[in-house]
Amino acid sequence: MPPTDSLPGILESVAPILDRWGYLAIGGVIGVESFGVPAPGQTIMVAASIYAGAGRMNIYIVALVSFVTAVLGDNIGYWIGLRGGRKIVHRWGKYIFVTPERLEKAEKFFARRGNRIIVVARFIDGLRQLNGVIAGITRMPWKTFLIYNTIGAALWVGWWCTVAYLLGVHIVEIMGHVHEYMWPVIGVVAVAIAIYVTLHVRHIRRRRSQSAPVIEEPQP
Repeated sequence: MPPTDSLPGILESVAPILDRWGYLAIGGVIGVESFGVPAPGQTIMVAASIYAGAGRMNIYIVALVSFVTAVLGDNIGYWIGLRGGRKIVHRWGKYIFVTPERLEKAEKFFARRGNRIIVVARFIDGLRQLNGVIAGITRMPWKTFLIYNTIGAALWVGWWCTVAYLLGVHIVEIMGHVHEYMWPVIGVVAVAIAIYVTLHVRHIRRRRSQSAPVIEEPQP
């Protein structure tokens, strides 16, 4: 049963399936999205959290179902990548809009960022659907993938469930205003990170130079 206020914007597109299937819809959509299918997993989780804020669902169950199915879905994707690798993706990927070009771009991005990209991949559309598959293709150790993937899923679910639960139907409007200032904020953050890295590198070099042993020349 929907809340008193209708879901705004794109969130309204998942209302029918959420109204009919409830928690099963959340788990199913997030689960299939997590192993490569371009399904609206994040959208339905946000919508369900808004429902919870209106008293129509339980936010703890929404978060638990989202987290468990996200981790399970990513592990299915990992198995697909490990067992079938590129052959499966190249043969069947076109049916779920995963083209060889899209996979190659995701792999390059994945390779440059290392294991920790698994954590932030949950927040990036495209990588969210493919990070398990790519981890399997590149043969990342399963335990390593599981640890980073679990952390990423927990942060992703925790963030969106909390924000949507607290902001309710106003989330789309607020996020629209945030989007207006997104690039300036990103620029400021990038500059701050660059300054921090530069100062940190200088500090490390200074410490190394001070701790380096002094070689005395032999006296004649």
